[in-house]
Parts: sequence; structure tokens; C-alpha cells
Amino acid sequence: MRPDGPRMREVPTLILLHGGPGFDHSTYKPLFSALADAVQVVYLDHRGQGRSDDRSAPEHWNLNQWAQDLKAFCDALEIEKPIVLGNSFGGFVAIAYGAQYSDHPAKLVLSSTLAKDRPERRLAMFRKLGGAHAAEVAQRFWDDPSRENFGEYTRVCMPLYNPGGALADPDARLRTVLNLEVGANWIRGEQRVMDLFSELRRIACPTLVLAGELDPVCTITDMEELAEAIPPHLVRFERFPDAGHGVFRDQPEKALRILREFIAA
Repeated sequence: MRPDGPRMREVPTLILLHGGPGFDHSTYKPLFSALADAVQVVYLDHRGQGRSDDRSAPEHWNLNQWAQDLKAFCDALEIEKPIVLGNSFGGFVAIAYGAQYSDHPAKLVLSSTLAKDRPERRLAMFRKLGGAHAAEVAQRFWDDPSRENFGEYTRVCMPLYNPGGALADPDARLRTVLNLEVGANWIRGEQRVMDLFSELRRIACPTLVLAGELDPVCTITDMEELAEAIPPHLVRFERFPDAGHGVFRDQPEKALRILREFIAA
């Protein structure tokens, strides 16, 4: 509720689901605070990740559990009809949640995410953006997400995520609380067999898809296929020609403008 003259006015709740897995919500700050005049912004760290108090155990680090956690979180705080935005891995959770609890969200925003992992597309984009060495480093990491390979991937490949090198900001990395064990468990396991196309077809609320043409991790082809699987009367697809992974990092003003339009519609 917000003060509105002599009355209190309800505003929508926007829940932000971070990427990774194993990262936290800090990369959303301070940008998404700009939407606080229109929505109640809630930052959620997934079970076992970031600043979550529930470190849990590997048997609970799966998409079904994270989707259930999101619904339980809303129930605990009495959040009804939220708008849920998931970027990258957070988008996987948003899709699973939207399919399992199709009458619960008011709207979904799927940003730089996937329905199915296609490594050959990812490696081709890293090769295009960073040459053969970047593709080799990426393949080593995605084949074996060890701490050593993650360090090399961070140095060589993450600066290619965005044209401006947004993810290469050392202060952003220092602010982030990591749980690399969750990420490694996911990459070695569920990501390799994940197929969310049937879940996308079960989405029953308006859904905004944000895609960067220069995204090496969730390629524009992946995003086009994802959008096509959502019921056509529900989906709005926005492509950003000069943006990479997380279009709000490269083109914040455009991304926030589109988000405001979608929220208000």
C-alpha cells in the first residue's frame, strides 16, 4: 500500500530472481530501485545461493524446489498476483513457477534466459565475440565448472557478456555473494537435461521476453524459440540489437521504459 492523497493505494509487487545459479540479487541494484514509484520491489535470493539463510543441500538444489520456494515465499508474505522477473537462471525458475502455479502470477518477465541448453550455440557466440581462445575457455568451464575453470572463465568470458563489459566491473563482483557449489551442481546435472518448452506452453499470464542480440550465453536464437513457445496472445517479445546478457545492463533506459509499459498495461 502507498499513500495517495487522503487514501492508501495498492501497487503491484515486482519480485526479482537473480541469475547464476550460485549468485545473488546485488546485480539488480541500484538500477531497479528506479521502479519503486510504480511497484513494490522485492529482491529474492534462491535457496542455497547468495544471501539466503537456507544453505540447504544438493538434493534441494533443483528447479522444482526453487519454483516451490518462490510460491511459498509469496504465501508467507501474503503477496498475491506478483509480477515475477527472472534473468538468466532466474528465468528458468520463473518459467517453472509460472507453469506449476499458472493462476498465481499477474505477469512474468523472462530476461536473457533459456528453455533448453544448446552448448553449440553458446560456443559459436563466444567464438564470434572473443575468438577461439574465448570459445575454448567457455567450453572448459561448461564441461567442468571447477573453481579453477570458473576463475579463467570470469577473466576471459564474462567481459564478453555485455558490449560495455558490464559484468567485468570489479566492484560488482566484490559485492556479489557466491556459492559456486550450487552452480557447479546445476551445470553438471539438471541444466544438461533441462527442457522447459512444455512449461512455456502452460504459462497463462502476460509474459514479456527481453533478449539481447549479442548475448553469448542465452543466444538470440534461443530467445526467439522460447518466445514462440509461449501462447501468442500472451507474449511480448523485445529484442535489443546492441545488448548482451541482461539487456538492462547495456540499455537501462530502454529496458526500464519497456518494463514500465508492461507493468502498467
